Amino acid sequence: MHLRDLVVELKAEGHDVSVITGKIGPVSEYLVKHGVNVIHLHSLVREIHPFFDLKAALTLRDLLIVLKPDLIATHSSKAGLIGRIIGANLGIPTIFTAHGWAFTEGVSYRKRKTYQLLERLAAPFSSRVITVSNYDYELALKHQVIQDNKLSMVWNGVKDFPNIALSTVSSPIPKIVMVARFAEPKDHLSLVKALNELRTINWELQLIGDGPMKASIEHYVDSLQLGDKIKFLGSRNDVESLLSQADIFVLLSKYEGLPLSLIEALRAGLPVIASNVGGVKEIILNNKNGYLVNPEDKSDLILKLMQLILSSETRSRMGKLGRRIYEESFTFEKMMNQTLSIYKTALNDHHNLVSFQEKKRILNRKKPNLRRTIREREEEQNPSSNSINQYRRSTGNRP
Repeated sequence: MHLRDLVVELKAEGHDVSVITGKIGPVSEYLVKHGVNVIHLHSLVREIHPFFDLKAALTLRDLLIVLKPDLIATHSSKAGLIGRIIGANLGIPTIFTAHGWAFTEGVSYRKRKTYQLLERLAAPFSSRVITVSNYDYELALKHQVIQDNKLSMVWNGVKDFPNIALSTVSSPIPKIVMVARFAEPKDHLSLVKALNELRTINWELQLIGDGPMKASIEHYVDSLQLGDKIKFLGSRNDVESLLSQADIFVLLSKYEGLPLSLIEALRAGLPVIASNVGGVKEIILNNKNGYLVNPEDKSDLILKLMQLILSSETRSRMGKLGRRIYEESFTFEKMMNQTLSIYKTALNDHHNLVSFQEKKRILNRKKPNLRRTIREREEEQNPSSNSINQYRRSTGNRP
């Protein structure tokens, strides 16, 4: 959503935008409908794969030579690494937006160390790096993956939908929603287990999203005989409308950057229960617009769910504050303006550097040969020496 909305807005403002992606799906189809040039790079795969990665790099270089962009903006760890290296090779300023570092807490030790090394290697090729949370900004400095003068922080932001009503939190049976892919680092299982402990009170859970772990969660729900209370809605294009009809939003994760789904929940005026990981606490203020729970504390999760399910007053109070926080800090317009400002700064810095290097080359071409100038002056002051030197040069004898 971040990339999708950013690209469409840049296109609407008159910029010539092309998107190179390794995966064709709903986002790329949406971009094509809005007149964006989308190029499918088949060899750009998610996991590290030396053969495909080299092929992707060479193909990307050929594409960029044809496209001749003024600026490259990269997203995701793999595309960010390859894009920055090729951008630097072609002399194109390149920016990487880190939507949560691959070396964040909760990731395996081996993977953390691998990606820390890769980011340090990529740093010299980066014009700028944007993090989407203060947590990720500090994490980058802590592990020294890039210089602080190349690092910027811009909170994620989502577009508002003024024609869609905010949540009214008046459902006779409180409706809980979690919007997340059924894959790591999301934790649907803990939510199902916690709600199973509250099965005797009224609630309904809607799980929106798809992914490799969906089938196993569905099977577990069936084994608990909770099929009448827990609904699997799959991927949806009407998430905004579904949130407006909900009462509580939950996002449980083992690690995070700054989740867009939480910002969507605030936009809808929903109280939130979320895992206290990554940059989540920058969106959710504990006991104010929601509750933060530690991933290991299952009893606290059950308690917080019960409090929101049973108290419409608490839901209303938290939801209203969440909406205000969204309007003040997490709108798309604010994110767009800050991001575009960084893009322009990177372009100006690049142009200034190129101008300086060009001036330096010109000065070097005009710089006189100091040894020859001194010799010519000596010859002008001593004509006899000049004649002897001319004779020696003509006969090949050096003084």
